[in-house]
Amino acid sequence: MNSNQLKERTKEFAKSIIKIIHHLPNDRIGWTITDQIVRSSTSVAANYRAVCRAKSDKDFIHKMGIVIEEADETQFWLEMIDELNLIQVNSEVKSLIDEADELVSIFVSNIKTVKNRLNNT
Repeated sequence: MNSNQLKERTKEFAKSIIKIIHHLPNDRIGWTITDQIVRSSTSVAANYRAVCRAKSDKDFIHKMGIVIEEADETQFWLEMIDELNLIQVNSEVKSLIDEADELVSIFVSNIKTVKNRLNNT
C-alpha cells in the first residue's frame, strides 16, 4: 500500500468513526467519548499526512510514533463503546476496531523498516 492509499485509508477511517458517533448516547458519557474519539481518529489521518512530509528518517519515526499513539487511542475508545454496548451498530464498531488494529500494525511495520535501515547504515 503506497502513501496516497494510506492517506485515503486513514481519512476513511476517521470519516467512518464520525458517522457512527451519532449513535452514542446523548449524555455526559456519550459526549466525552465522542470528543475523545473524534480527536484521536482525525488525528490519525491528519498526522499521517505530516508523516508523508517528514524531512528525515528521524522525523518520520517521531511523527509515525504520534500516529501510532492516536490510532491506539482510537482503538481503545472503540473497545469501550463495544464493551459497554453504547451503540447498537456493534458490527460496525468491531470492524473499526479491526481497522484500527491493522493500521497500527502497518505503522509499526513502517517504523521498524526505517529503524532497520538506519541501523544498517
